[in-house]
Amino acid sequence: MSGNLSKKRKLLKEEFRKNMDNLDLSLQALNFSYEKCLKIGIKDDYSDEELESFESVTARFARTSDIFTQKILTGLFILLKENPRSFIDRANLAEKLGIIKRSKDLQDVKELRNEIAHEYSMRNITEIFDDVLKYTAILNDILKSALPYIEKKIPDEKKEEADDKRGRYE
Repeated sequence: MSGNLSKKRKLLKEEFRKNMDNLDLSLQALNFSYEKCLKIGIKDDYSDEELESFESVTARFARTSDIFTQKILTGLFILLKENPRSFIDRANLAEKLGIIKRSKDLQDVKELRNEIAHEYSMRNITEIFDDVLKYTAILNDILKSALPYIEKKIPDEKKEEADDKRGRYE
């Protein structure tokens, strides 16, 4: 591999790792809000505090799904030298490669994220809460399936170096 290609690939991997770190932080925040909202439950009227919790889980769902679908999958396919053109192509390729179990689930997550992004009325956003709870569980399942595949294909070189050093001194 030429020097420029090697440098470019290294930069792509570094950016990918930063996105993986962002995904991890976003997922932690999402799951914190998700657990809180599961305890509140779905109902007709919410207190201001409960509404704030559901708005938080909704925003965190949208952010986490964006990071995964836009940053992680796109970066992964670039590093794997795959070139799916559309989101549906990426979802189908992810299923074909065994990254995710069902392409349809990822498409549904993306569709809900798009609904969230376009809901401006408070009345309409509260109607989304039930779907957010349902699809947060599905997004967690998707990530549980995808992350081991990603770590196998694009290992964290810094983590491997630390493990190697630790192994030498034990």
